[in-house]
Amino acid sequence: MIERAGAGPLRRLVVLRHAKSAWPEGVEDHLRPLAPRGLRDAPAAGRALAEAGGLPDLALCSTAVRARRTWDLASAQWGTPPPVRYDRRLYAAGVPELLEVVREVPRAVETLLLVGHNPGLEELVLELAGDGLDDTLDRVRVKFPTSAIAVLAWRGTGWPALAPGTALLTSFTTPRGKKGHGGKGHGKKGHGGKGHGKKGHGGKDKE
Repeated sequence: MIERAGAGPLRRLVVLRHAKSAWPEGVEDHLRPLAPRGLRDAPAAGRALAEAGGLPDLALCSTAVRARRTWDLASAQWGTPPPVRYDRRLYAAGVPELLEVVREVPRAVETLLLVGHNPGLEELVLELAGDGLDDTLDRVRVKFPTSAIAVLAWRGTGWPALAPGTALLTSFTTPRGKKGHGGKGHGKKGHGGKGHGKKGHGGKDKE
């Protein structure tokens, strides 16, 4: 399956949707902070990535406050966080814009973390995944919640070779922090597929 992308090392694209955000009155979308649940879930996402061996060589993060804060809290769970690049193009980005940014990543990077927004991230995962393990693709199609993590594996000599249908969706989880633990609870896998997410209009997510 993942050999479709051609020769080259095994690469992974880890897609993380920002944690649950708040809606303070009078605050523009780009500046919205995380909600209390988001402050719990973001560290849980970081722990889940560490436990799964999913730590990246490089992170690309939207400049929106809710995405930056998600990155800060998630990466704080790791001993030595990787380099991060904040890119305004990832805010309210669709699949073409997301792919443009990803394809600029240096060849030396084998595991890349992308922190951004819906509906773009969900659409990117579905565009790139030619197949998925177990029911991962079905769950992504139903809902891509806040703090959700999708891991795509593919082979290629460099990131410009990443193309639609060339990756395998190897996992899809939604870590959640426990209430009353100040964000220090253990993450747990989400079941997706329950309830319907709110997808943003005009390229902006609504959570």
